Amino acid sequence: MSDTLTTSDARPAPVQVSLWTTYRTLLRWNVAQIGAQLPLVIVVQALLAAGIIIGFGFLIPDIDPATALFLSTGAPTVLLLTIGLVIVPQGVARARIDGTFTYMRSLPLARPLLLAADMTVWLLIALPSVAVGVLVARLRYDLAYSFDWPVLIAAALLVTLMATAVGYAIAVSLQPMLAQLVSQVLVFFVLLFSPITFPANQLPAWFQSVHDVLPARPGADLLRAGLDSATFDASLRDLLILVAWCLVGVAVSVRALVRRT
Repeated sequence: MSDTLTTSDARPAPVQVSLWTTYRTLLRWNVAQIGAQLPLVIVVQALLAAGIIIGFGFLIPDIDPATALFLSTGAPTVLLLTIGLVIVPQGVARARIDGTFTYMRSLPLARPLLLAADMTVWLLIALPSVAVGVLVARLRYDLAYSFDWPVLIAAALLVTLMATAVGYAIAVSLQPMLAQLVSQVLVFFVLLFSPITFPANQLPAWFQSVHDVLPARPGADLLRAGLDSATFDASLRDLLILVAWCLVGVAVSVRALVRRT
């Protein structure tokens, strides 16, 4: 009998790696990739908070406490939306341009894990925006908040996940240069045309109706209710709209990730 092994016998058995191990490895990779940009992101968060809370306050002469509270409780939403809808798609677009995104998609792993790891890292980066906004508002207007912690935590998580999912969907669905352009336009829409730092009744009726189905106002209302539950409240409809947009963003992103190129 010959002791020579056949080719099939000599081939090593494939190594089975659990989804959790793959997810943790991707998480470490993403942290290493974004690590150098963390100081810049923190500076951007602080400058945006100061620009919204302090700068917008200069535009309103003799700002009263109620207006200052509305402006300040809306600022964290602007910060979270800016990170999710602007910084995230620009980062993914750059990864597509330099080939990192294509390389990651070529690896033998479940592609939805790419999205899960990215969203986890950006979630950890974005959430301090809420604290930054609250701190700047306290220092500027000496406001006293009435926190509803369960609502605040749930709203912050959901707004961040929604913005990150939609931003990721933009980045993987459009050409990189177009995705970057769209993200830059979105920041002006969020800052100037979304009823986050000003009441919705200041907009035309038809534009108010548009914002009833867009995620910006519902997200702001939920976060505002968490920051000062004694003054503001939110509705179940706001929650459902945010969840719907989050699911759409995740679905579009996953479809783009698993699509053959």
